[in-house]
Amino acid sequence: MKIVVYTSIGCPYCEKIKNDLKTWGYTNYEEKNVQENPSYFDELHEHGIFSTPVTFVNGEAVVGYRPNKMKQILGVNEENQNNNANQENKESIFQPVDKKILEEVWDFVTIGGGPAGASAAVYAARGNLKTLVIDKAPTSGTLAITHKIANYPGVREELTGLALLERMQLQAKDFGATFVQSNVISVDFSQEIKELEVPEGKIKAKSVFIAVGAKAPSSKIKGEEEFTGRGVSYCSTCDAAFFKGMTVAVAGETEEAVSEAYALSKHADKVLFLIPGSKLKGDADVSLVENLPNVKIYWKHRIKEIFGEKKVEGIRVQDDQRELVTWHVDGVFLYLAGMKPGTDFLQDAVERDEEGYVIVDETLRTNVDGVFAGGDARRTPIKQAVISAADGCIAAMGADQHVNKRKKMRPQYS
Repeated sequence: MKIVVYTSIGCPYCEKIKNDLKTWGYTNYEEKNVQENPSYFDELHEHGIFSTPVTFVNGEAVVGYRPNKMKQILGVNEENQNNNANQENKESIFQPVDKKILEEVWDFVTIGGGPAGASAAVYAARGNLKTLVIDKAPTSGTLAITHKIANYPGVREELTGLALLERMQLQAKDFGATFVQSNVISVDFSQEIKELEVPEGKIKAKSVFIAVGAKAPSSKIKGEEEFTGRGVSYCSTCDAAFFKGMTVAVAGETEEAVSEAYALSKHADKVLFLIPGSKLKGDADVSLVENLPNVKIYWKHRIKEIFGEKKVEGIRVQDDQRELVTWHVDGVFLYLAGMKPGTDFLQDAVERDEEGYVIVDETLRTNVDGVFAGGDARRTPIKQAVISAADGCIAAMGADQHVNKRKKMRPQYS
């Protein structure tokens, strides 16, 4: 079986698919890094592909990170997958929920294993709280899919968000925290011992930290899914070099959108920056790109459709006069706002605002004694991993105070 993986530098999904192949026992694959050898760009362009990773299995292309599709093509079953995984040296962080997990009354349970939940687990476990972390998709959170982190305090080297997150989780595990992969369906905070319902049963906790993060809305632009990897992208670091000398559209209204438009201007001949409203969100500043000769900014413009045959050929845009116009572009990079906290499962168990953010005080306490919330589950002035990690610290110390019935929070030193 011939397997060829096209990758790029700094692409987290490229690393994921390579790790998956090794886990499944397919170590004899050929890797072609498009940034190390530009001729590989041309090979992908011939197939109408403008993204990485791309995995060819006996000539059949799998565009993007699609592990289920890969397992289907390779004939990987769960038994073989588990056997191969056991042969790997990499330390396993998450385990399934078993009878022992359900029988325990945990001092502290965090719902979510991202930077907030992992940081909370470090402090809670180090403070001798019996700590459990529940995460339904450990490699799919906002930090886990971030392609490059270069500003996390104390970490001098650049690394992927997933690598940084795993460092936090392993540190918590070293202190005694337990990590399980499962989905919290509902909660009952009405009694002193809280109950969290998962598909395997009910988990019991003396204190709970809601650290579920946020997710993008499910609605997509017409043609977006069809052309993902074939001209539609969400990562300039991964894919900008595919569009050297071409015309690309960037749609968004956030600081990330501005930064990505700037990065794309280094490769593309023209960058059409479409901003849906009349202003940017948060602290975003358009001055970074407004004077660049190859960047054209369009306020109050929205992409309504992405079209083409085998690859992206153009977009239909609603302009500032609400007229529908058609533009030729070779690629579309999407950074549209609309992140929503994933707190719907809480129902009325704690107070939330109109957008679903959990309402907390300055020490991250909710209206329910012993229940805390932080990270992207609460409303913050800006979304950053370091802020979520700080929230985890505060919540863990609050939980320690609650469980051990202390008069005030006790900080951790040496």
